[in-house]
Amino acid sequence: MPASKIIMYTKPFCGFCAAAKALFKKKGVTYTEINIGGNATLREEMIARSGRSTVPQIFINDEHIGGYDDMAALEEAGEFDSRLGR
Repeated sequence: MPASKIIMYTKPFCGFCAAAKALFKKKGVTYTEINIGGNATLREEMIARSGRSTVPQIFINDEHIGGYDDMAALEEAGEFDSRLGR
């Protein structure tokens, strides 16, 4: 099965972004990070895709997962690995 395509919108100095990155690292998952800090165009893109203005915003295979809390809830429920295609 091919690896999942993961995109995460972030900003510098974001604790929830750091927590999401740590969970991805723990899982051995690679992702594409889009830093929206100071870039209004990328911020608007993120809001258009997710409907949310907070970071991080995480997409797995173009499905909006949500922010870190949403990702952590999937992990706690034992559903995160299946979203990653494992």
